[in-house]
Amino acid sequence: MRERLADEIGKALGRILETAGDREPLPGLTVEPPRQKDHGDFACNGAMLLAKRLGRPPREIAESLIAELGDAGGLLARAEVAGPGFVNLWLAGDRWQALLLSILRAGPDYGRSDVGKDQPLQVEFVSANPTGPLSTGHGRQAILGDCIARLLGNAGYDVTREYYFNNGGRQMRVLGESVRARYLERLGRAAPPAEAALKDEDAAWPAELGGLPVVFPRDGYQGDYIGEIAQQLIDECGESLVDEPGDGRFRAEAERTIFAEIRATLDALGIAFDVFFSEASLYEDGKIEETLAALRETGLVYEEGGAVWMRFSELGLDRERVLVKSSGEPTYLLPDVAYHREKFERGFVRVIDVQGADHKDQGPFVKAAVQALSLDPERVEFVFHEFVTLSSGGETIKQSTRKATFITVDELLEEVGPDVFRLFMVQRRSESHLDFDLDLAKEQDWTKNPAYYLQYAHARTHGIERQAEARGVPMPDPDAVESGRLDLPEELELIRKLGEFPETVLRAAETRAPHHVAYYLRDVAGLWNPYIQDKDRHGILTEDAELTAARLALTLAVRIVLARGLALLGMSAPERM
Repeated sequence: MRERLADEIGKALGRILETAGDREPLPGLTVEPPRQKDHGDFACNGAMLLAKRLGRPPREIAESLIAELGDAGGLLARAEVAGPGFVNLWLAGDRWQALLLSILRAGPDYGRSDVGKDQPLQVEFVSANPTGPLSTGHGRQAILGDCIARLLGNAGYDVTREYYFNNGGRQMRVLGESVRARYLERLGRAAPPAEAALKDEDAAWPAELGGLPVVFPRDGYQGDYIGEIAQQLIDECGESLVDEPGDGRFRAEAERTIFAEIRATLDALGIAFDVFFSEASLYEDGKIEETLAALRETGLVYEEGGAVWMRFSELGLDRERVLVKSSGEPTYLLPDVAYHREKFERGFVRVIDVQGADHKDQGPFVKAAVQALSLDPERVEFVFHEFVTLSSGGETIKQSTRKATFITVDELLEEVGPDVFRLFMVQRRSESHLDFDLDLAKEQDWTKNPAYYLQYAHARTHGIERQAEARGVPMPDPDAVESGRLDLPEELELIRKLGEFPETVLRAAETRAPHHVAYYLRDVAGLWNPYIQDKDRHGILTEDAELTAARLALTLAVRIVLARGLALLGMSAPERM
């Protein structure tokens, strides 16, 4: 509807320009819903744009625009000049009512678009290292990434969901040593000094555990799950691993166990990945060496103090960065660059990395290195999200990931379920800090819990259909509905809101901002729930068969939009509550 109106306005403005001898294009034209309902269905800034070019007062041009528009091919009921030269526009009532029938005809496809034209696009998200259960921060990223992928798929892109995990490097060594220490502790055996404890800059200290000296990494993983993994090894291998050098078996068992639990959590959230990409494969396939060699060819790589550096200052950044430590071990940056180089080789038109705010510093360096390799950095996009805090009773729940004194996603799912968890994690913009109110999330009253508020609005459409069936009233055929019977202001307002759905979900996809969908669904439910509660004024099943059919058609249209919106957020759309 807005596109058609914008097209008519553009043609009218073009005629005004042509009369003045100006045939240059007109950038910046906007046709947007006004903030105040009584200012029309849409407002246009066209006259303001032409004022300077034509040397005429904007209100005068606005009057000319209204005259040129007329009824815009039957779209408009009226138009008025507002303020310094804006034009407020009211659509003809029958246009909204016709829109209702188009929603019914589109059904589950309402709101889909082919903007993406099946272009291959990758969304990488979660990407938590297999060092422990998923935290609330990982949970927010999981829902954010999954919703972005759903929205982009709805917009016609061929989306690949990818999970990248670091199963090499220092964190995994520390994980292996942590399991090894607990293994020896439970067997009552003294631990020889751990490699990670001796060589890492965060030195370990001998702690008296179980009466025997056990070397435990200073920043080792301390959760109960570490002891459980150690016990698994004792059950399977007994004491045969006591004298095994290194942390290989301990690390491998920890990775296998923890990653299986992560995948189970993702399944519970309804998230399925197309690709699980291992950092270790970059080493095994020679991608790290290839990338380092390619970076050397740029002339930006040099050696200093036994380490390998890259001159990022020559690429516009504020400092140089180490690619390979003096120990010969790559920093996190080099595998990241190799990974993105590998993404380009797979032919994605764009790769979207959903990451926590603690990764903001890394993004510019990855993009700069990509550019140095003569690849298009604009094809790499980062979506960062702020952290999550949990609160209960008005108090923040203190958490520590390293000490494993945090509430896991699994624990939250047991408390509130996946639908509530999903909505709470996506109902604020990703750049905003998120306070997860546990008390509100556990609230069972649909008028208080925002997730149930949306789902109940959908369930009520099915309740109305069940009532109609009980009375022998058939659901309407869109081609036989007299939608003009829906002429109450609140009915037209509801239809207008339903008409915003395609644009809302497309904007959410283009801006990688699924919270727009959450806000929109709340608005729809906020119009629908009061509408059906006022049975005297808005009774659906009336003695007037024509009016009943029209209001049942409205009920079906609301259902379509709520179900589609909930699906894009990964939430269920229950028929009963």
